[in-house]
Amino acid sequence: MQRRPPPPEDTPGGSGSALHGRGTPENPANRFEPIHVEAEPPDETGDPVVGPATRFFRDTSRTILAENESPDVGFRFSLNPYRGCEHGCAYCYARPTHEYLGLSAGLDFESRIMIKERAPDLLRQTLLAASWEPEVISLSGNTDCYQPVERRLRLTRRCLEVLADFRNPVGVVTKSALVARDIDVLTTLAHHDAIHVMVSVTTLDRTLAQRLEPRAATPERRLAAIAQLADAGIPVAVLVAPIIPGLNDAEIPRILERAREAGARSASWVLLRLPPPLDGLFTSWIERHYPERAARVLNRIRECRGGRLSDSRFGARMRGEGPYADQLAGLFSVAARRADLHQPLPPLSTAHFRRPAQAGEQLRLC
Repeated sequence: MQRRPPPPEDTPGGSGSALHGRGTPENPANRFEPIHVEAEPPDETGDPVVGPATRFFRDTSRTILAENESPDVGFRFSLNPYRGCEHGCAYCYARPTHEYLGLSAGLDFESRIMIKERAPDLLRQTLLAASWEPEVISLSGNTDCYQPVERRLRLTRRCLEVLADFRNPVGVVTKSALVARDIDVLTTLAHHDAIHVMVSVTTLDRTLAQRLEPRAATPERRLAAIAQLADAGIPVAVLVAPIIPGLNDAEIPRILERAREAGARSASWVLLRLPPPLDGLFTSWIERHYPERAARVLNRIRECRGGRLSDSRFGARMRGEGPYADQLAGLFSVAARRADLHQPLPPLSTAHFRRPAQAGEQLRLC
């Protein structure tokens, strides 16, 4: 097991001030570690507080597909080339997974990124195995497969190339405009009914987006990516996620309208999820950036979560329950119909799956 990297000297763990380019300045104690290192806060000089540089570590996993057991999502297998995410979204439900690495769900999650360098090779080995029955793979089910380092490492692109070789269907979910870079590979998959892309658009308010998703693409760039994908004939949907009651819920109709104008064919949504310790991190974030709205936002979340900030029950965790959750569902349904985004994307197909001939093998005539 890898030991936890030492905290950088400039990390203000627990500081209430914002860090430029980071979703949170906090590094709460890991629930599974008996020792927590707290860095000294920065000197109060009045200068802007600068967060730590991102550091990357090799992930030596020997398998690449994670099997999902939740009935709330529409896939069995997911592929995540990266663990942790530099986008730094304040609401990211994947933050608690960093605690299993001996790290923090706070600043560590967005500045200590694990890289699965062997992901494309491991994926090829998996699909070549006689035991593999072709089915949809989600890329990715946890952290964003198109986070900033992908521009340089191209692990997601190489995984898509493997999937295109095998014609194995894949669903991509991202909030990055970088997905448009891979239109050539995505088009190949589309020829075999083997690709869906969902672009997450949380808000059209650039200021809110910058605070909420500090290193993700701007809303306009995401809409531009939808347009590029649609123009190339790639089935693309908009994902309004997460919906944060009292913060971005009023934007639902306009987001769907703009996504439809860009070329999206379908739409979906997810209610904000705040598993521990994300509940504390998000509470600090909303109180820091929107103190006048904090009580209202948190109370509305509790209305949808049975009086709590989190509800992990299958069937309830993605959409919530209660009158306000029903209002959100109704608003989204009406807005989706008005924008003609209420139908699902065309189904993905495994009919064209094949195992390409390996070096030294004789090609078989089809």
